[in-house]
Amino acid sequence: MPANTAAWINAKHARLEVAPAPYPAPGDDQIVVRNHAVAINPLDWIIQVAGTLAYRWLTYPAVLGSDVAGEVVEVGKAVTRFRAGDRVLGHAVGTDKDTNSPAQGAFQQYTAVLERMASPIPDTLPFEDAAVLPLATSTAACGLFQHDQLGLRPPSLTAEPTGQTVLIWGGSTSVGSNAIQLAAAAGYEVITTASPRNFDYVHSLGAAQAFDYNSPDVVPDIIAAFTGRTLAGAIAIGTTSAASCVRITGACQGSKFVSIATPPVSFDGLADSNRGRSAFPRLTLRLVTSNVALQLSSRFRGVRTKYIFGTTLKTNQVSTLIYRDFLPGALAAGRYAAAPKPSVLGHGVQDFQQAMDIQLKGVSAAKVVVTLA
Repeated sequence: MPANTAAWINAKHARLEVAPAPYPAPGDDQIVVRNHAVAINPLDWIIQVAGTLAYRWLTYPAVLGSDVAGEVVEVGKAVTRFRAGDRVLGHAVGTDKDTNSPAQGAFQQYTAVLERMASPIPDTLPFEDAAVLPLATSTAACGLFQHDQLGLRPPSLTAEPTGQTVLIWGGSTSVGSNAIQLAAAAGYEVITTASPRNFDYVHSLGAAQAFDYNSPDVVPDIIAAFTGRTLAGAIAIGTTSAASCVRITGACQGSKFVSIATPPVSFDGLADSNRGRSAFPRLTLRLVTSNVALQLSSRFRGVRTKYIFGTTLKTNQVSTLIYRDFLPGALAAGRYAAAPKPSVLGHGVQDFQQAMDIQLKGVSAAKVVVTLA
C-alpha cells in the first residue's frame, strides 16, 4: 500500500501542517488518483479563515482542496470507465457535509474521487493545466444546467444555436471561463463582463460581447445590448455581481433567473491576524443585510435568484452529463480549453499553505497550482 502525505488543517482557522495520511481505499463508485497537480480555489482559504461561518459541519483534522489531476492507481468494484494508469482530472468532495472525509480531499498525494466526478484527459494536456478545471467546471455546470438553476440545454460537440443569450458576469474568473465555454457549447450566445485587458481572453473562450464591469454605465450598456435578444438567464460571479445581474435581467426579455456563484461580501478580511476574529460580527451583519436587499430588489423586478453550491451535481444528472458525456470528448478534440491558465507556485505538499496565501491576495485570468512529484 503506497505511503500518503497530506497538508492537514487540524482545527478551525489553523494553518496547514504536513503529516502522514492514510492511503484512501476506493469505495465501490470511486477511483483513487495519484495527484500530479492540485489547483487552489478561494473556497480553500475561505474554509480556513471563516471556519466559524463557512462549512461549520467540517470535522477536524481535515484535508481541504477540490481540484486534482493525475493517474488512476485503483478503482472501486462498480467502476468500469477507468483503470489503473489512466490520466484523469477529478473534483474531490471531501469537505461536503454528506462526505466530510479527509480521504476525499485534494491536498495530499492520493485522493479518492467519485467516478462520476472524474474525466479522462488526453496525453497532450499537462496535469497542471487539467487541474484548473474541476471545481470551476462543476460550479458553472450547476448554475447553467441544473433544473433548479437556469436549466439550459446541455453542451455537446454538435450543438445548434438556440437563439438565446446568457449573461455571465465575471467572465475572466475560473468559474466564468468555464461558464462561457459550456454555454457556448450548448448553443447559447454569451455576453460577459471583464476588465478590458481580458476582453481578448473571454472572446477566445466564446463570448460574443464583453463589457467593462468597472464602467459606471455597464448596467445600462448591457441592457441595451440585449435589445432584440432573448435572455436565457444570468450567472453572477463576484461580490457585487448579483445586484447588477438582477437589475439587468429585470429589464430584459426572457428568463428572469440569476444563478449566484459568489456571496455578496468578501471574506479576505478574516485572514488578517490582527482584526480577523473581531470582523466576524460585522461581516455576518453585512452578509445578512446584503442578502435581504438583494431579495427585495429581485422581488421588485420579478427576478428569481438562487445560490450555486458547486458540488450538487454529484447527486444529479449534470455530473454524468459533464464528466462522462461532454468533457472527455471535448478535451480530446481540443474543443474545450483548460482555462484559466495555471500559475504553478509550488512543487510539493508542503507548498499548499503558501499557494493558498497567494490565491488570497488575488489573481487575474489565472489559477494557482501546486505540482506533486
